[in-house]
Amino acid sequence: QVRLVESGGGLVQAGGSLRLSCVASGRTVITYAMGWFRQAPGKEREIVAATSWDSSMKYYTDSVKGRFTISRDRAKNSMYLQMNSLKPEDTAVYYCAARQRSAMATGQVEYDYWGQGTQVTVSS
Repeated sequence: QVRLVESGGGLVQAGGSLRLSCVASGRTVITYAMGWFRQAPGKEREIVAATSWDSSMKYYTDSVKGRFTISRDRAKNSMYLQMNSLKPEDTAVYYCAARQRSAMATGQVEYDYWGQGTQVTVSS
């Protein structure tokens, strides 16, 4: 089994930055594709960014393009989300996810493991 633990969330003013981290334990995820999702109050969980196992393929939802960067450190069994120019509409619980396949994916059902989430709140 894979355990994913997110960290780095918090309260930040609009225009600020945060860096989310996701550390995997229990099994190496270096061959797994991974992604970040978020769920705002009253809304469905949505994909934010995703990466293939080797970072050769990356995806960003339109609303975060140019502001967020997904990266991973396979040596540390970790993934990151650098979030810049944050907006109040970025407020949500952010989840880390991993899938046992190496190809990037954007659908929730394609992921096998999930973290517990970390709250990001952007004030105006």
